[in-house]
Amino acid sequence: MGVIDAEIRAEATEPSALTARHESHARRVLRRFLRHRLAVFGGIMVVLLLSSALFAELLSPHDPLRIETSNRFFDPGQNLDYPLGTDELGRDTLSRLLHGGQVSLIVGIAAMLATVVTGSVIGIVSGYFGGWIDNILMRFVDTMLCFPQVFLLLVIAAFVTPTLLSISLIIGFTSWMEVARIVRSEILTLKEQDFIKAAIGFGSSHTRIMVRELLPNAMAPILVAATLKVATAVLMESYISYLGYGIQPPLASWGNMLTNAQGYFDTVPFLAILPGVMITFTVMSFNFLGDGLRDALDPRLKMEQ
Repeated sequence: MGVIDAEIRAEATEPSALTARHESHARRVLRRFLRHRLAVFGGIMVVLLLSSALFAELLSPHDPLRIETSNRFFDPGQNLDYPLGTDELGRDTLSRLLHGGQVSLIVGIAAMLATVVTGSVIGIVSGYFGGWIDNILMRFVDTMLCFPQVFLLLVIAAFVTPTLLSISLIIGFTSWMEVARIVRSEILTLKEQDFIKAAIGFGSSHTRIMVRELLPNAMAPILVAATLKVATAVLMESYISYLGYGIQPPLASWGNMLTNAQGYFDTVPFLAILPGVMITFTVMSFNFLGDGLRDALDPRLKMEQ
């Protein structure tokens, strides 16, 4: 009986020990991330940017589309009702920056989702099956990479009615190739592990192995790529909107705010500087966050004891 009781106690304590190991790993990852000061700064700024976009309606002091020609070209601080000044039509710059950030971040996140889903599916299928399927998919990836993304964006955008959805999909479906390569590389390593061989031995279907076994274990590089792709998508949206193929006025985005301001840069430079600073700040914050996540989740780094 004593031996049986000892075995029961050992089995009862095993799950808690396993949980402790997982919690310890999570703490080590969090500790690594917190030691990356730029990543912490980027994370805080990303939270603030997302919050300002989410609550843009509440934070905006004025309607961003309201035109008051009598209030044209107020400088920042000149009028307390318009703390960041007004544009060439008397519209409140602060309100337009908040709503422009909302549009730019919606496009960035939606494009990131399209990028990550497309790239992950192609990467998992290519890495798992290998052979001629891998060759065909990777040659397709190489072909897509031969064309500059900006060129593809402008060509496709010229024939598509610009909306939030269409711009997001265009950006997403022209920037998934790097994600596909990252995921494929991870799958090539994972599929040689014992737990995958065991799943195959138990007769698990290909779909189950890819979705239930490979995908969860490849989430770390996918998460890092997703964070960095938001920054890329925000930059691409601003670029094509600046060229007139993206979000169309009167709806504000940081890119078309730059377009509207370019004719007044010599006399009213703040109209171009403010959206330019927001684009730079957003891209920088997401890049810092992505770099920190990559360093914290990288399994090749020596784990702290």
